[in-house]
Amino acid sequence: PRGTRGESGGQTGITYDISNKHRLGYSEVQLVQKMIDGVNTLWKEDKEILAGSLIPVTPPKAMEAQTNGPFPNIQSKHSLVAKYVTKDIWEKLKGIKTKTSGFTLIQAIACAVEFDNQHCGIYAGDWDSYKDFAPVFDPLIQEYHGISANSKHTSDMDTSKIKGNINEEVPVHSCRIRVGRSIDGFGLSPGITKEQRVGVEKLMINAVKNFPADLAGQYYPLTGMNEGVRQQLVDDHFLFVSGDRNLTVAGMERDWPEGRGIFHNAEKTFLIWVNEEDQLRIISMQMGGDVKGVFERLAKGIKAVGDSVKKESGKEFCLDSKYGYIHSCPTNLGTGMRASVHVDLPGWTAHGVDKLQARCEELHLQPRGTRGESGGQTGHTYDISNKHRLGYSEVQLVQKMIDGVNTLWEEDKKFQKQTSKQYKAMEDNNNRQIQNKKSKQKPETMAN
Repeated sequence: PRGTRGESGGQTGITYDISNKHRLGYSEVQLVQKMIDGVNTLWKEDKEILAGSLIPVTPPKAMEAQTNGPFPNIQSKHSLVAKYVTKDIWEKLKGIKTKTSGFTLIQAIACAVEFDNQHCGIYAGDWDSYKDFAPVFDPLIQEYHGISANSKHTSDMDTSKIKGNINEEVPVHSCRIRVGRSIDGFGLSPGITKEQRVGVEKLMINAVKNFPADLAGQYYPLTGMNEGVRQQLVDDHFLFVSGDRNLTVAGMERDWPEGRGIFHNAEKTFLIWVNEEDQLRIISMQMGGDVKGVFERLAKGIKAVGDSVKKESGKEFCLDSKYGYIHSCPTNLGTGMRASVHVDLPGWTAHGVDKLQARCEELHLQPRGTRGESGGQTGHTYDISNKHRLGYSEVQLVQKMIDGVNTLWEEDKKFQKQTSKQYKAMEDNNNRQIQNKKSKQKPETMAN
């Protein structure tokens, strides 16, 4: 379900856009049938709710801070949380409350307790969480990212080290690079207090005033946002909205929308999301394939934010020697970087999407449809991004993406030629079969 104003438009009134969830793995008939049956069921339940004969499911809510509670029922039985939060570990850590935001272990694992579909199932409420709950976080992070217990992370935003760029002939529609940043002394989104969240926003309101000309723009707080501004941000696909069940249970949507907002520069090529899943999501993007230029703008923007925060508050970004830049979700630790392009790969599409996925794995890349992580694939345009976050520097990840996309395109051209030859051979074969059939027909039959 979503509002009638599009994917990011939010919900107004009582009218909803209801659609099939899946794209792949079901036939068209199955998906249409699911939608018909589902809408009929929803309407039947809607009438029962209005009549008072059906009590709707209670919407999810954030887990409250608790200490010394009983060992929880972890519903995501195959999650990393289920593997590493054992009864013994629970007994050791259940009484801890972190210093920065008073975060507890039950809050950290709330999604794995509440839902049965989590892979990781854990979030950090502050930098302290990674230290205080290290017996859970350390082995979980090591398994997820494939790093050793004594590994160190190196950050490198020196854009001059990037070699080359995406070749001009590669049909790239757009490029986008984002990172997350957290300011030391403030909680992360799952645990941040109301006062801390407002404090982060105030630092950013002042920071954006000092940006250089090419980054200069306007900050739009979600609180009190007028309809015209909101609709423009929706149209630009810039707006983030509430309602995600995972983020709600993890505690990231408390006090919505206070302390949250969006900044973008005049050219709409540099954005900052304030207090969404991370304190800061810093984004650089533009049309075309100038990945190096997008990376340069990103590095410049991150430095401008960091310098301003340091000058005003004396605080730095949370940077850990082992885990790099600290994020609320451990899957984003390290660089927190996702460098992606939207690129046409018709040859690979004909060759096989499953084969493209395997090839991207070899190149340390991640392919997905252009409709987002769960949006499925349509046509032959793909979102190609770096696979890793931790264990590689920013320069290394951007370089892998540039080199990988260039490689995929060279291979794509070969598949296009092969496909063209196959189609021509099929057409020639079909023509020969038609001619053979005609030559075998009797004259009178042909005349008829």
